[in-house]
Amino acid sequence: MPEAITIWTYDWVPEGPRGFVRDLRLRWACEEAGLPYAVRTVAFDDRETNHLGRQPFGQVPMIEDGDIALFESGACLIHLARKSETLMPRDAGAEAEVLQWVLSALNSIEMVSVPWWFLTITGDVDNKLTGWLDTRLRQLENVLAKREWLAASRFTAADLIMADVLRVAKLRAHGDRPATEAYVARVTARPAFAKARADQLAHFAAADETRKGD
Repeated sequence: MPEAITIWTYDWVPEGPRGFVRDLRLRWACEEAGLPYAVRTVAFDDRETNHLGRQPFGQVPMIEDGDIALFESGACLIHLARKSETLMPRDAGAEAEVLQWVLSALNSIEMVSVPWWFLTITGDVDNKLTGWLDTRLRQLENVLAKREWLAASRFTAADLIMADVLRVAKLRAHGDRPATEAYVARVTARPAFAKARADQLAHFAAADETRKGD
């Protein structure tokens, strides 16, 4: 049996980000691929400085896989995907297509959607990123209106990361993009996502009880 991969996350987070902390992407990938994994934690308190040896920006997730230690959810996902044909085709052309869309999710969509979301929740009534976001989402809608999956004509790591970027409630409620909404619903209906999300929620719920006892 292969050695378990270690996924590092916080020991606790407030209610708001639960179900969206990015170790979920790596849990989901391992569930899809049938890769054994364990979850370990760093303290949420003093997180900016308490694990800089593992992550120079004080963020999560990180992974350890034998002698390999990685941070950044995208890099970790690509590493995991290359261990499983479920997530990354062996064909060179299809693999390149998957990598293209993984990077697109992180650079072309999330790079816009996260600051847009942040400005929205802080009450910015004149969010100057809205036009840029709308353009990117409209362009993606045009792609998803013509295909069920982003790459290789089947579910891959590209769909995992893109759906995770798109599933934020405020983003889904913004505008009218039926193909994108159907895509997000289809990808997040996968049992592996449901298990990964439930496990993350249970992890943080258990931490509530621990903190009450402190």
